[in-house]
Amino acid sequence: MVVSLAKFPTIEIETAVSRQHHIQFIAGLDEAGRGALAGPVVAAAVILPLNNPKKLALFEGVNDSKKLTAKKRELLFSQITDNVLSYGVGLTPAATIDIIGIIPATKQAMATAVSQLTPPPNYLLVDGRLRLTAIPIQQQAIVRGDSKSLSIAAASILAKVTRDRLMIELDSKYLAYGFARHKGYGTEFHRNAIKKHGPCPEHRHSFAPIRKPML
Repeated sequence: MVVSLAKFPTIEIETAVSRQHHIQFIAGLDEAGRGALAGPVVAAAVILPLNNPKKLALFEGVNDSKKLTAKKRELLFSQITDNVLSYGVGLTPAATIDIIGIIPATKQAMATAVSQLTPPPNYLLVDGRLRLTAIPIQQQAIVRGDSKSLSIAAASILAKVTRDRLMIELDSKYLAYGFARHKGYGTEFHRNAIKKHGPCPEHRHSFAPIRKPML
């Protein structure tokens, strides 16, 4: 039996889009924190130097952020930001998520990230099934895109590291919840802390189990 090696994301999708549409600036987008109980949802957008093989070689090791250790993500964060053509990061806070919902909030964060890109992108590769209809740019939604597209994988790292850093900062302000440990996700420790202390302003009050059931 042949055991296949783990496949890293490549620029195959970016190259195909570039050739088909005769464009150069293709941005990969991903988010972090959509399923958390606290903190913002963070999105990142990345345009790789597709026409610069020497620069592209510097992205070796870039992968879906969930497959990397925190230490590796931190190392790759600087490697990415120092060598991409452009990147942007946007976030939507918990209070806004409660008002507009998590999907619109995620799209809002992505739109902010795209707006920061210089040069502006000609095409978007979006992780998952999201369609950014408010952005008048050609785009493609790619399920598990962070394991297929190098641009999306790079964006996943920027989004994850940025959000983790924010949650570590919040930990010092809200000591009871252990945000530095779980980054706002619904671990047993976090849920028990919410039961004991109640939610704080950084919690998403529209999310279960914080949301009170309708009577």
